[in-house]
Amino acid sequence: MQKLGAVVILFSFLLLISCELKETIKEESESDNIYFTFKHPETDQEYEIVHAYKLYKKYEKRMKEDSATPNFLLFDEEVIEPIVDACYKNAEFFVGNFDLTVKAPENMEEVNNIIKTMDEKQLNKAIQEALLKSSDYIPSEKKTNICIFPIEEDHITQSMDTWGAGMISFYYNNKFYTEEFIKTTIAHEYNHSVWFEKYYKKEEEETVLDRLILEGKAVMFQKLVYPDIDVDNLYYNFKLDFWNKIEPDLQTYDLKRAQEILIGGNGLPYNYGYSEGYNMVRTYLNKHPDITPEEWTGLTSKEIYEEGNYIENYQ
Repeated sequence: MQKLGAVVILFSFLLLISCELKETIKEESESDNIYFTFKHPETDQEYEIVHAYKLYKKYEKRMKEDSATPNFLLFDEEVIEPIVDACYKNAEFFVGNFDLTVKAPENMEEVNNIIKTMDEKQLNKAIQEALLKSSDYIPSEKKTNICIFPIEEDHITQSMDTWGAGMISFYYNNKFYTEEFIKTTIAHEYNHSVWFEKYYKKEEEETVLDRLILEGKAVMFQKLVYPDIDVDNLYYNFKLDFWNKIEPDLQTYDLKRAQEILIGGNGLPYNYGYSEGYNMVRTYLNKHPDITPEEWTGLTSKEIYEEGNYIENYQ
């Protein structure tokens, strides 16, 4: 009996260790998995969230082991190359230009602190909700990928970029991005994504007006998807002195000037171009209330500007 009891105890002990080991392996497997995929429950539209920041620990390990190789090469090998197909390949703005990809961090300590604050489940939940809601207004035939990278505070220029149809990069910094901000910005970028998919024409050069209205459509779309979440820095008053600073440039092919107007400064309010582009779309929709989001997303800037008679706001 004593021997039998000892065998039972030993077996139970081994079974417990086995269960704990399996659970540990499962947790490690889940934490190492950088992909979260899902489908729209009604249309089967596909989406993928790529937690690229999980690859940074491999990059940091390589830095410590291989001091002879430049950090930017190590970063490309350990972080960019594994996710290049999901995050950049075949994107209309990427076209194989690796200068556009996320760069190696300068302050690894800051980046690691940012990564520690990133709640994977909450990020997945917020992004998933925004993508599903956005798709209810404009469906896509393409898989939509959201690739998440941590970004140092001094390096923040954009919160997100859409490189082409289905290719969105999200630059996360815990000091600035609330859950509401993430949701509305995903909706904003989704509008860009479907525009690339359905309406982008590579051979057509872009004017300043084109760029303002492209952003205006995305702002209108995010307000449509999330009407109860305010968008900062929208100016509803038509200020002639501001307008006079940009109107002569609207038909020029100068994307540097377009960017200056979008972000503001030099006598223009912050994010002035986003606001003005939104007001152009809003003015058009006030005159054409029955048009669908997919239809107005596909309109040219000329149609929105002229058929909305936007200039009357400044006369």
